[in-house]
Amino acid sequence: MRIALTGSKGQVGSALAPALDSLGALSTFDRHGLDLLDLQSIRTTIAQVRPGIIINAAAYTAVDRAERERDAVFAVNVQAVAELAHAAKSMDALLIHFSTDYVFDGEKPTPYIEADAPNPLSVYGHSKLAGERAIAASGCRHFIFRTSWVYGPLGRNFLHAILAAARSKPELRVVNDQRGAPTSSAAIAGAVAQVLANPDLSTKASGLYHLSAGGETTWHGFATAILRAKGIKTPILAVGSHEYPVAAKRPKNSLLDNTQIGATFGVALPDWRQGMAAVLAAIN
Repeated sequence: MRIALTGSKGQVGSALAPALDSLGALSTFDRHGLDLLDLQSIRTTIAQVRPGIIINAAAYTAVDRAERERDAVFAVNVQAVAELAHAAKSMDALLIHFSTDYVFDGEKPTPYIEADAPNPLSVYGHSKLAGERAIAASGCRHFIFRTSWVYGPLGRNFLHAILAAARSKPELRVVNDQRGAPTSSAAIAGAVAQVLANPDLSTKASGLYHLSAGGETTWHGFATAILRAKGIKTPILAVGSHEYPVAAKRPKNSLLDNTQIGATFGVALPDWRQGMAAVLAAIN
């Protein structure tokens, strides 16, 4: 089986590459090897590889900058995704794509299920929802995995930002009124590899699945756990979202219900604390 992986140098992509290597002939593409702003390049590259599985780990993820770069974010998160979906349809390939909790407004008090109505609060959230819908409209065989609060040992993410800030500032201010489950890139990669290794994969219908770590915390709780694990004593003040203004509005509740992926593929990600410990060990 030939597998094409986009975004191979990103947080999720860099974890996926080693996890997928034993599952087939893997062709990896970073932003230099496959320009997602060039739709003809997407067509040509995928046609040359002729994969049985396309995994799109590339995305525009700068949530705040997206508020002022709508055309750029929609080009990557919608137009390029639609092109990948059409390519998958044309060669009867399976498309695996990653979406986000940001498709929801966060007003629901309990974890979101796949059937809940989306209501994005940001340009980024709107673009990811439009990408989901473009895939469904293409008619290609697909699995869309919505993840939340993604981080890992590589790239720019909350964990690295907290560690850097704690070493340079006398105290930190972190919001405590947004709930979620920090999900490591390694856990996501392991889950995708488990899905693809499923002996009944060909019988599974296309669909949308929530894929996030177990448990829950707030950004303040996550930051506190990170510093405690590293033995860093920098004080962390808990603040409300209104005290920490950003360009893009975030959902207050980012919790995702993972029942469906467990029932379909037997996949269950570990508690977020386990994922954090593994990432910190990898950094060390």
